[in-house]
Amino acid sequence: MTKSEKTRQFIIEKSAALFNQKGYNGTTLDDIMEATGLSKGGIYGNFKREGMDKKGVKDEIALAAFDHAVGQVYNALKERTGIIENTLDKLKAVVYFYRERILNPPVAGGCPIQNTAVEADDLLPDLRNKVQLALMEWERRIVRTLEKGIERGEVRADVDKAEFATLFIGTLEGGILLARAQYSPKPFDVMARQLVLLIDGLRP
Repeated sequence: MTKSEKTRQFIIEKSAALFNQKGYNGTTLDDIMEATGLSKGGIYGNFKREGMDKKGVKDEIALAAFDHAVGQVYNALKERTGIIENTLDKLKAVVYFYRERILNPPVAGGCPIQNTAVEADDLLPDLRNKVQLALMEWERRIVRTLEKGIERGEVRADVDKAEFATLFIGTLEGGILLARAQYSPKPFDVMARQLVLLIDGLRP
């Protein structure tokens, strides 16, 4: 990795927590400068392209920061679930992971998908597209996990994999939202119990 690439990655890493905690509209280039210790020229030099204005630079950083934040969560999840072979145990481990990290998330500020989805909506189409792609990837991973479970005889063959993935993600995200709003894991526990029952219902 070149010095320029290292600097760019450093900016992205520092910006990920900023955007996740303060949101797109609440984060300024001055915030990024303060977090990185770099000058405006140092920030611009690593992100500005021909014809790109100040907003374009901020957008570029925000998109890269979102990818980095989501990647941090996925990596933490993979570390937790990667060694688990059984499909149902793997899915339960995801639930337990979020339960344990609900008030101490891998990225400061909470779930980057949820935070960005709420803010982006119709106002920030590029970020909204990033959220949609992240959700599609999450669904794909769950579907693939279920397919492997069916192949091994651990999951019923008649399970609607895409429907389960939507319900799984939606219930997790709802639990995260309520728990962080109340600053208590209790609402998530309610969701977690239902998810565990749902997972157990996948048995052949």
